[in-house]
Amino acid sequence: MTEQRRCWPSGDDPLMDRYHDDEWGRPAHDDRRHFEYLILDGFQAGLSWRTILHKRENFRRAFANFDPARVARFSARDVKRLLGDEGIVRNRLKVAGAVRNAAAFLEVQEEFGTFDAYVWRFTDGKTIRNAWRTIKDVPPRTVESDAMSKDLKSRGFTFVGSTICYAYMQAAGLVNDHLVGCPQRAVLRSKS
Repeated sequence: MTEQRRCWPSGDDPLMDRYHDDEWGRPAHDDRRHFEYLILDGFQAGLSWRTILHKRENFRRAFANFDPARVARFSARDVKRLLGDEGIVRNRLKVAGAVRNAAAFLEVQEEFGTFDAYVWRFTDGKTIRNAWRTIKDVPPRTVESDAMSKDLKSRGFTFVGSTICYAYMQAAGLVNDHLVGCPQRAVLRSKS
């Protein structure tokens, strides 16, 4: 696929291209994947997605392959270890927030059976399909991401502002924001 047809310019970055073509916007129904997206989008706050994507394997290693039960048990010693890990974003609040979010994630699973069952309620169980023509048309937040953010915060999550929630919704396929003219838009439509 040519860069002009992708939703954003990758700058000749094969990792960004693969993420766009094979992952972004595909509906997720695996709780570990949901947890990974939620944590990575929280770490992205104030940074570029490219930065996070290139550190993703390091994040997976550092955060027990995004197993929320294991991350929820991280101790002060684990947090110290993470803050010394040059392979990830070493922000004290974000690291502590990831551990707190893991505990909150488990509570949501307990209440709803799965995080997947909980999160898809914000889109009535189906992907919201937008028809943006340019990347500038895509909003940073929506009514749905506002509602998700408010509910997650009430459950003790952190780094879940509406903009972060919208990025998470895009990644996890709750929203299909592939632009009109992007071949992935049609691919995702045919799989639903």
